[in-house]
Order: sequence, then structure tokens, then C-alpha cells
Amino acid sequence: MASAAEQLASNLNFSAFAKAEDLKKRIWFTIGALLVYRLGTYIPLPGINPDAFAQAFSSQSKGVLGMFNMFAGGAVQRMAIFALGIMPYISASIIMQLMTSVIPSLEALKKEGEQGRKIINQYTRYGTVLLALVQAYGISVGLEGGNGIVNDPGMFFRISTVVTLVGGTMFLMWLGEQITARGIGNGISLIIFSGIVAGLPHAISGTLELGRTGALSTGLILAIIVLAVVVIALIVFFERAQRRLLIQYPKRQVGNRMFQGDTSHLPLKLNTSGVIPPIFASSLLLLPATIAGFSQTTNMPAWASTILAALGHGQPLYMAFYAAMIAFFAFFYTAIVFNPKDTADQLKKHSGFIPGYRPGERTADYIDYVLTRITVVGAIYLVLVCLLPEFLISATGVPFYLGGTSLLIVVSVTLDTVAQIQGHLIAHQYEGLIKKSKLRGGKKAR
Repeated sequence: MASAAEQLASNLNFSAFAKAEDLKKRIWFTIGALLVYRLGTYIPLPGINPDAFAQAFSSQSKGVLGMFNMFAGGAVQRMAIFALGIMPYISASIIMQLMTSVIPSLEALKKEGEQGRKIINQYTRYGTVLLALVQAYGISVGLEGGNGIVNDPGMFFRISTVVTLVGGTMFLMWLGEQITARGIGNGISLIIFSGIVAGLPHAISGTLELGRTGALSTGLILAIIVLAVVVIALIVFFERAQRRLLIQYPKRQVGNRMFQGDTSHLPLKLNTSGVIPPIFASSLLLLPATIAGFSQTTNMPAWASTILAALGHGQPLYMAFYAAMIAFFAFFYTAIVFNPKDTADQLKKHSGFIPGYRPGERTADYIDYVLTRITVVGAIYLVLVCLLPEFLISATGVPFYLGGTSLLIVVSVTLDTVAQIQGHLIAHQYEGLIKKSKLRGGKKAR
């Protein structure tokens, strides 16, 4: 079966894509849904002064708001109805993952299969609404505190803002689920992806304009392009890298015949934690700068100003904390999403074992041993990818639009989307082969 799938994957071409009508419908549906999302990022909240807000946002664009604005496709900068984006859902999903490893009842639900996952997904939706309500109310209060941002401050403005922003987040969550079910999959990831790449044309044109005016040399721009290609190739390599543990199953006897035991592999990803560590690390590091920007910096103590300056982009203290936090969250989140003991119990339940290690506790210890060592490599990879743009910005002063976190998201989602399209094409070809075999069988019967 594996060789047949590989053969089909190697034979994928444009003619096969042209015949896959269902896949084309899914792609068009996905494009249409993403266009609806992009249109929503340009519809401003009612009751605010866009010019006044744009002026206030410009002073905070280097903090957490700037990062959220990139993930939201510019909706925060325009204070659009999708300003909260899909981040409350992402936060609720992460919180639910943490809770399933701490609360026994949720852990039991996780092990119940499809029915348990449906209940957990419903809890995640409730959590999304709660987080969106809190964030939306905080935004409404913050907007009222700005000079001339809100035309008519008051309870009516707060209620309308909360309803609009929460409704926008819930609509995006529903839209992501529709893309997953009726599109090409990965709906939530594609929404984040489209928000990030939406600003690429403007960033590229800005860089070329700097080259035209002589602010950047042509050699430096070419070097940046070559470096970007190399970094993307490295991300593709490390995101696909796996350590496969050999799994054997014992021989079995059926009647008087003895069948050889099967073998398979347990794949352990080099970067099990994905893009969560950089997101957590950058959010926590940018939080002090954001809070200081909203507060009265004139009354800030001298020691606070010194710490804030040391935590600025490109500073050694910022680099050190960023690297340490990425490494910490890489191990922390890997421990949350992958439990060696549960994996060992599942292998033992299905009579599988790793050669040289007894089923149960010894197997769990060995899996944890291997996972810890490949996570070290994965954490180093994440630190290098995320710190490289920071070093380049500090050394050359080039304004990089895509940081390490956003670049990881773009490449990872692209790889997953290509895999989803290939899966649909393979399924379409399998269906075609089955139909042909049935037709041939019918002709022979006649």
C-alpha cells in the first residue's frame, strides 16, 4: 500500500489536477473564504476616528500590538471588525491542551476518541468566547482612554465594540472550520497565513524603494534574498526531520500457519513544539514595552527606563532572554503535547515493542531519552531561526517584515497545505482506479 501511494504521489501532474473537480471546488471555496476574511480587515469599528487611532498605533507598533497586527493581517492597525483575529481561539486551544494534562477528567475525555475530542472542541469554543469578551472590553476601554479616538465614549460604545469584536472572532473561527471541512484543510492556519503574507507586497516594495534611493545597496538586497532562500530551505528540512523508532510486533499463529510479526516506526518530530515557543517568548518580551508605551513614561522610575532600554530589539539582554525563553517553551510545550508513558502504554496494548527494551516503563524511559535529545536540537534550530532576523536588523538596520516566528508559520502552513492538496489528488486517483476496476469487472462478468 505504501509503495502504491508513493507511486501515485510521483505521478501527480497538472492533468491529474485538471481532472480532480472536487479538489478544484475546494480550492475555490478556500480562496473565496480567505477573500471574505481579507475584506473584513478593512471594515473599521463603528464610532472611532481612524486617523486618531492610526496616530496612536504608530507609537505602539513595535510592541505586542505590532505582532498581533501582523498576525491579524493589518486589522489591528485599522481597528477593523476582525482586530482580535483568531488569536483568542489559538490561546483557548493552548490553554485547553495544558488543562488536559493537568485535570484528570479532561485527560480521560482526550482518550475517549472522536466523541471526547468533540467535547474538548466545544469547551475550546466556550473558552474562545470568554477570552474574546475580556480582550474586547479591554480594547474598548483602551480606545476611550485615547485622545480623540472615540467619537462618543460611553457604555453604548463599549457594548457595540465588544459585540462587534467578539462576533468577528467567532465568525473567523466558524470560517476556519468551514475551510477545514469544505476547503483544502488547515482552516485556522490558513487564516493566520493569509494575514501574514498580506503585508509582503508592501514590505518588498518598501525594500526596493530603499534600494532605489540608495539607502540600501544592491549587494545587500541580493544577499538578503539569498539568505532568505537558504533559511527557508533549512526550515523545510528541520520541519520535516524525524527520528523514527523501530516498532516490532510478535509473530502470530492462525490455524496451523505461523505469520511473521509486522514492523513499523514511531516518528518523533525534531520540532515537536512547532511555532508555539517563539510566539510565547516574543509576546512576553514585548509586553513590558507595550505597557510602558500606554503608561506615562515621564513618571517612569530610572531603573524601569534602564530595564526597558535593555530589553529593546537588538540589545544583548533581549537576545539572551529571547533565546532562553524559546528553549524553555520548546521543552515545556513538547512535554505537554507528547507523553512518552501514554505512547508506551499504547504500544503495550497493541503488543508492540521497541527491540532491546521491555514494554512499559523501560520503553517510556527510552522514548523520553530520545525525545529529550532531539528536542535539544529542535530548540537550537528555533533559537537560530528566530534570532537571525534580530541580529541582521541590529547589524544592518534593514527593516525585516518577516521575523523568525512569522517565517516559521508561513513555511509550515505552506508545507501542510501542499501535503493536503497531494492527499486530495492521491484520493482522487485511487477513486479513479477503483471505478476502472469495477468497470472492467462488470465487462468480464458479461
